[in-house]
Amino acid sequence: MKPTLAFDVYGTLIDTQGVLDTLLQMMGEDAFAFSAAWRDKQLEYSFRRGLMDQYQDFSVCTRDALEFTCQSQQKHLSRIQKLALLEAYKTLPAFDDAPPALAALQQSGYPLFAFSNGSRAAVDQLLSAAGIIDSFQAIVSCEDVKSFKPNPKVYQHFLQTAQVDAQQAWLISSNPFDVIGAVAVNMKAAWVQRSQSQVFDPWDVSPTMTLESLHQLTHIES
Repeated sequence: MKPTLAFDVYGTLIDTQGVLDTLLQMMGEDAFAFSAAWRDKQLEYSFRRGLMDQYQDFSVCTRDALEFTCQSQQKHLSRIQKLALLEAYKTLPAFDDAPPALAALQQSGYPLFAFSNGSRAAVDQLLSAAGIIDSFQAIVSCEDVKSFKPNPKVYQHFLQTAQVDAQQAWLISSNPFDVIGAVAVNMKAAWVQRSQSQVFDPWDVSPTMTLESLHQLTHIES
């Protein structure tokens, strides 16, 4: 029996740096540092809200992180510009390897799920815009348990929703914190190292598999 594959969305299937085109029009070369800082703060806010049991939709983390980044980077964007950035975040592009890799895995009979911090509605819109929504049996959102990755509850929620044992489930993610969270509940996990400069956290935890591309998932086994 083929293992069930849970795909992280933001940063794994979907390129969060896809917002750069809009940012470049607004601030030129400063867009690169701004985009990275925005993404880092977005994740930080999700971690903090998860720890504090102060859940808000992931889009709130995204919006608040944008406000913080504007202040910290001293970029005075108008309300219309901020709304344009938040709208761009709803239709970010897929990485080039995502559509063909998902199609190959689906054709080979792997059960595929999208598993995300984002709300189900937001992820549905994102994957639909990227043209990959039909690859998945379902979207499993952390909103159902009112927390965020890497809270163990969200991985247990995935396993219950997908009706699969941890040892028969793989998380596919480019985010080390996500990989570590999955391994902590006995799932297997593939870390997609999207950049050679990306470093895995030096904890006493290792990914089950490290990939440079989603194409390398073709022969993944339980």
